Amino acid sequence: QGIFVLGLPYALLHSGYSGLLLIVLAAALCCHTGKILVVCLYEENEDGQLVRVRDTYEDIANACCKNLSPKLGGIVVNVTQVVELIMTCILYLIVSGNLLSHSFPYVALTEKTWSVIAFVTLLPCVFIRTLKIVSKLSQLCSLVHFVIILVVMTYCLTQIHQWSWAKFRLSIEFEDFLVSVGVIIFSYTSQIFLPTLEGNMKNPGEFRCMLNWTHFFACVLKTTFALTAFLTWGEETKEVITDNLPSFLKTLVNLCLLTKALLSYPLPFFAATEIVHACISKGNHSNYRSPLLSLGVRGSFLLLTLLMAMFTPHFALLMGLSGSVTGAAMTFLLPSLFHLKLKWKKLSFLEKCADISVFILGFLCSLAGIVCSIKGLLEVFG
Repeated sequence: QGIFVLGLPYALLHSGYSGLLLIVLAAALCCHTGKILVVCLYEENEDGQLVRVRDTYEDIANACCKNLSPKLGGIVVNVTQVVELIMTCILYLIVSGNLLSHSFPYVALTEKTWSVIAFVTLLPCVFIRTLKIVSKLSQLCSLVHFVIILVVMTYCLTQIHQWSWAKFRLSIEFEDFLVSVGVIIFSYTSQIFLPTLEGNMKNPGEFRCMLNWTHFFACVLKTTFALTAFLTWGEETKEVITDNLPSFLKTLVNLCLLTKALLSYPLPFFAATEIVHACISKGNHSNYRSPLLSLGVRGSFLLLTLLMAMFTPHFALLMGLSGSVTGAAMTFLLPSLFHLKLKWKKLSFLEKCADISVFILGFLCSLAGIVCSIKGLLEVFG
């Protein structure tokens, strides 16, 4: 339940009734690719029992590409993961600066200065060494998110007398529809974290059930939220729905969003630094647990996110471009490709067709996103 959720009503504005179907379809597809990705971690032993022989996304990639190069797949996956995770961290910094600027307009500070202030509050992230701490911060983040959703939906319900299904579009613009597809699909992405999550569960056998229920409830919440907000504001729906709220609520919600952004930062930051730390330490096990090495990697990444947030022009468009490549690859392309490669002989005809269909869909979404992002960059730099 990321910040993308706040853009879902705007996505409905440009996708009409098809947007409601897309929210459900995206939940089903992301749930499916999450399951098949984790299936790739297991192989049958001599007794026909499933044994976890791989631990990470990297291990799966290496197993698929071992005939070409033993480490090629892992390198590609790690680079893709790190780029997406770092881009997400930078986005949280930029969003924090923007929210602080709008929450305190009477303070004569630029958005970049506010981003630096937000960065200072994130410095303790260099001392996070376990997933347990990150999970507790993520729990707080979820609580804040539900407060935001509750405030917005409560206000919308007070305006129920203004609701009208006539606000939904029957005709849609193709480019606007592609933007909606991107917002809806990438509000569900979690594949990067799933191998680690499944490996840390007390009962990994409940993983599939957990994935089904979380995606079901996420789908219900997203559909309800997007629908009530869009029916309230219709054609006046803004890109981030909180901008539609009255001023007395907007400041409260912006501060909640700021808290959410800051609490969201540690998860992608921790995941990215763990990947890099593991790559640096590989083959040198004596240094793997070196506190100095760990601190250096985390400190470097923290500084990198600040510098890119400060000096990268048109970051939103660059984020869209990289997200179209990395997001679609990690969510649709690679899970379906790896599943076909590792489990081909054991898959039924329908399972093969499903994986191939997901791969094609992911490729088309990625291609469309790249074209739209490049077009936007060309217009900006034109």
